[in-house]
Amino acid sequence: MKNTTHNHASYLALTAPKNGKSPHDTIVGSGDFKYRVDCLWGLLNSNKYPVENCHSLAVDSNNRIVMVTDNPQNNVIIYNQDGSYHDSWGTMFPGAHAGKVVNENGEDFIYIVDSGWIVNRHWDGVSTDKWDSPYNKVIAQAGFVAKLTLSGQLVFTISHPQTIDIYTPDMPFRPTDITAAPNGDLYVIDGYGSDYVIQYDAQGRYIRHWGGHNNQDTHYNLSNVHGIELDTRNPNQPVLMIGSRGEQAIKSYSLTGEYISTLKVPGAWIHGPTFKNDYFYSPVCWADINNNNAGKSGFISIFDKHNKLVTNIGGTQPEYVNNELQPISTTWDVFTHCHGLCLDNDENLYVGQWNNNKSYPWKLSRL
Repeated sequence: MKNTTHNHASYLALTAPKNGKSPHDTIVGSGDFKYRVDCLWGLLNSNKYPVENCHSLAVDSNNRIVMVTDNPQNNVIIYNQDGSYHDSWGTMFPGAHAGKVVNENGEDFIYIVDSGWIVNRHWDGVSTDKWDSPYNKVIAQAGFVAKLTLSGQLVFTISHPQTIDIYTPDMPFRPTDITAAPNGDLYVIDGYGSDYVIQYDAQGRYIRHWGGHNNQDTHYNLSNVHGIELDTRNPNQPVLMIGSRGEQAIKSYSLTGEYISTLKVPGAWIHGPTFKNDYFYSPVCWADINNNNAGKSGFISIFDKHNKLVTNIGGTQPEYVNNELQPISTTWDVFTHCHGLCLDNDENLYVGQWNNNKSYPWKLSRL
């Protein structure tokens, strides 16, 4: 099913990052990581299957692509690998921000992270980025996490941490992502709230938390965390890697919360990693230009098994001086704001973007 309400040319121009010129069908990347861009791969009928922000992408056990969006008509859209429609559901997650697909005893489940942003019924019709205004288009409430079957049936929810006495009522909880350990433990990051990492068991029961702000040991400080994943490249020492976006860094911790290391990525408001073989891929929502997160400046960073940056798709190529990564800028020629990312079995990339005129996911075919 690929019927759409869009003229392809107008859609490509609408979702292009620069001057209405789309990167569709162009070759991007460098070295061993070159891709052909297909901006039309995920295009569907926007009246039936609308998106707001393409926040998160994942792959299920049938190699289908699962997208999470904050559109109130459908929060989850599932694609076949050719980009055709498979299924959609969900109207109960107005701030849907992340989705993690896990397989338990042969059945797929999805954890949806709602970050608490909702469309304001008192919107003044103009304001879109005045986050503290009661008349802004989007305003904040408390977020939550839900476990569901991949067809949309609710299993359980995880609510505000004040209900288990680890947050006080004045502390906001607006989670941004989740990952699961092999034993089923869940790790939730609170990137729009109080920046803690909260560990639960497989049944959603609290174990511990760490992070936040103003720690005496600054290695435990986190800022606008976006993206968490388990690094199992060394099976003897699995590591949690967290995109501390406001610090332009990825921080690593043990599964029990001990600090391990910081990977600095200057110039990149970087999200957490997605692993494939020895490499990991991280979406970058903004380049940091002159100490500002510049608009329409997203790209994708790819790191090798030594956590060295090997290429930036849509950004300037990495440069190291005395083993220190130099600040990354961007060419503004591929993406707007990279937010969701996944890879299929053939190492093709699927990319979702925030604030890109309601665009559907793009496919980057590995060459």
